[in-house]
Amino acid sequence: MAIKPSSNSSFLFLLLLLHFYLGKSQLQLNYYSKSCPKAEEIIKQKVIELYNEHGNTAVSWVRNLFHDCIVESCDASLLLESVGDVVSEQTSERSSGMRNFKYVKTIKAAVEKECPLTVSCADIVALSARDGIAMLGGPKFEMKTGRRDGKESHVTMVEEFIPNHNDSISLVLSRFQAIGVDVEATVALLGGHSVGRVHCMNMVHRLYPTVDPKLDPTYAAYLKLRCPTPNPDPNAVLYARNDRKTPMIIDNNYYKNILQHKGLLTVDEELATDPRTSPYVKKMAADNGYFNEQFSRAVQLLSENNPLTGDQGEIRKDCRYVNAN
Repeated sequence: MAIKPSSNSSFLFLLLLLHFYLGKSQLQLNYYSKSCPKAEEIIKQKVIELYNEHGNTAVSWVRNLFHDCIVESCDASLLLESVGDVVSEQTSERSSGMRNFKYVKTIKAAVEKECPLTVSCADIVALSARDGIAMLGGPKFEMKTGRRDGKESHVTMVEEFIPNHNDSISLVLSRFQAIGVDVEATVALLGGHSVGRVHCMNMVHRLYPTVDPKLDPTYAAYLKLRCPTPNPDPNAVLYARNDRKTPMIIDNNYYKNILQHKGLLTVDEELATDPRTSPYVKKMAADNGYFNEQFSRAVQLLSENNPLTGDQGEIRKDCRYVNAN
């Protein structure tokens, strides 16, 4: 017998939906045009400076956006460090390999000097990702702002929201659809792997004791050179890049590779072969302009997941810590 939901549960569900859509609607282009008109330019210049000094910072900004926004809200909870009762999301295994958090402090300090307690860390996460994508040769696009910073870590939710390296494409699709990112946009977001790399410990199961028959044999031989043991040291820098041709450019080579069975992870292989996603993979592999268009749309969708706005949250003075009362 079907159980009819109570009126109270239906009301709570409607409130949650209202909260989600109101938050998105309160984000706007040029949110800081009056309160801090130079904010976006300052962030952009710092992203450029840091890229020129440390090119991999741009990749970090893209990954920060994903890890922050897919977990509960785009609220800069990712940036909180462990102190007192706060346990940082950065301590989760899902955050393995993430770096360059110290340079977020550089960006925030420059913005604080111009406009104290005005620009949120959550908006810095979003805008630095947008500008980092441009530095990596990806598409240029506008990003709405007006997010506020959360006051708590979501470390207990990280594994629930962030897919593992070798989860199935079905699980990955469901995780993104749960936050309003459709299938086409999910395929585009995974194209961010074109500037990523995978630690050997996350892919040796496809190489040992026998090679995954779905892997291109020549490519598998190359991967064995990169990962010569089935038990790699998790602390050693042993990895392979998703895109050997243009490893620091966001482009459609990722899709060309996975269509040739040269994906590093299980999800890469499934993305290219699953009937729900393969048509988009083929189209993106054939048309970099189409990929850029969808990647821009996908990043914008991700960046608008359940933001704190209005009088919610706070504007942190230091992105690493909740403001003192």
